[in-house]
Amino acid sequence: MAQFFEIHPETPQLRLIHRAVEIIRQGGVIVYPTDSSYALACQIGDKAALDKIRRIRQLDDKHNFTLVCKDLAQVSNFTKIGNDAYRMIKALTPGPFTFILDATREVPRRLQHPKKKTVGIRIPQHPIALTLVAELEEPLFTTSLLLPGMSEPLTDPFDIRKRLEREIELVIDAGIIEYRETTIIEFSNNGPEIVRQGIGIAPMLI
Repeated sequence: MAQFFEIHPETPQLRLIHRAVEIIRQGGVIVYPTDSSYALACQIGDKAALDKIRRIRQLDDKHNFTLVCKDLAQVSNFTKIGNDAYRMIKALTPGPFTFILDATREVPRRLQHPKKKTVGIRIPQHPIALTLVAELEEPLFTTSLLLPGMSEPLTDPFDIRKRLEREIELVIDAGIIEYRETTIIEFSNNGPEIVRQGIGIAPMLI
């Protein structure tokens, strides 16, 4: 049965964040809030937890995954980030953006795009998400909570608990979060390109 923590969305209780971090480090899969939706997450190097997320979402090996980071220093450890990308990401984060960058060797191969060897990176503007990755002291492997047969992720933590309480270890309740797509920006040899326009506005690419 999944545990259920009610954490304040603006001033997260550190004792509950620490308990959540412990669950993650023990191999748990959690649901937590971001600035665009609730998301599934686990520790970056935990293959069993990753496989559980694949089963829950019914994902194949070609799915693009995302690492949620606390800051640019963490991003630079896991991606090959040039000066232009660094400046752009610094200007746009924290916020509702996903950046596709070449992965470094620090990123497990199973989390990289199978052909491009890239990975998605996020620095979300949500106190719980940022506090969680800061206390974990490493990026959090993340994917949106889009369950099979659904067109949008679940928004109510009580509904999430009802659907997944026997499949995951923790639901963090931060109230209802309506789903809003992030803006995806991919960096390639041709420079940055918006591959999906979401709620994030990048004035330098308009």
